[in-house]
Amino acid sequence: MEDKADLREGRLVVAAEGGSAWPLTPAVHVVQLVSGEDTHQLVSRVKTEEQLGRLGAEQMADSILVGDSAYEVVPGYVAEVGAPAPERKPNSETDLLAAFILNKM
Repeated sequence: MEDKADLREGRLVVAAEGGSAWPLTPAVHVVQLVSGEDTHQLVSRVKTEEQLGRLGAEQMADSILVGDSAYEVVPGYVAEVGAPAPERKPNSETDLLAAFILNKM
């Protein structure tokens, strides 16, 4: 089976898109509250390590502690994929001619 995506050097590389790569940030998905109160409304949210650090959270394997509250988490990554560049309009006669020829083929 051909590899479709790979994690390399902190980046998500997608072979199906010509080797496009996006930076990854370690994160967790907060699955459920195990004990305490969900004062920060973390359940069902995804938080990066940086965001957890600002909350004073401590991560231990598949759980985090925030103050007196304990949560079950699923460790993973967040990839920030930028929006595709807007299609530029032809601005010269050469561009217009090329677009005309390509549309007629």
